[in-house]
Amino acid sequence: MENERDRLLDAALAHVPFDGMNDAALNAAADELGISRAMVRVHFPQGGASLAAAYHRKGDAALREWFEKTPPEGRYGEKVAQAVWQRLALVQPDMVRAGATLLSLPQHAGLGARLIWETADTIWNGLGDSSRDVNWYSKRATLSAVYGSAVLYWLGDDSEDKAATRAFIDRRIEDVMSFEKIKAQARKVPGVAAMVDLATGWMRAPEPRDLPGKTSEDK
Repeated sequence: MENERDRLLDAALAHVPFDGMNDAALNAAADELGISRAMVRVHFPQGGASLAAAYHRKGDAALREWFEKTPPEGRYGEKVAQAVWQRLALVQPDMVRAGATLLSLPQHAGLGARLIWETADTIWNGLGDSSRDVNWYSKRATLSAVYGSAVLYWLGDDSEDKAATRAFIDRRIEDVMSFEKIKAQARKVPGVAAMVDLATGWMRAPEPRDLPGKTSEDK
């Protein structure tokens, strides 16, 4: 089943430049591979939105492999910037643009936000983040905002070798690291750390759950 889905995904992506990120691309791929339309719905229940999600998650999977083979080096902020840039380098602008256009629709906005969060989670996990408290959420929320804005900047960047995008990422990450320093300094103020812990001490990172009926779309 998974192998069939992978073959269908690769074949459908070849049709996206001509048909768009939609059912037409999936159906054309299914016809080529001799896969029934019913199985298309099994593998991609939301049609084009599921196709866009599958392409996005394929990029996250490639990023995990990159972390294993080529761990980023330098200061922590530099490592984050390298990871964000590498994630963009693993995908094609036209494919991302087609997917982003679809996922920006109101009915798919939740899925789009989840995918960006998953990318941020992939980056932090790849960098060895061990936080399990409120910082687990704040790190991913902040990086999600950075990555989302970086994608939009990258899609409109016509500079040589996307140099402007790299500079944009560096600036955004520098802003984030400055904010983290301010947070650390604020906790040193008498009483602040206790108040923060009281308000957020109950928050814990979610534990992975292998639930019945879970599909590859949920992973």
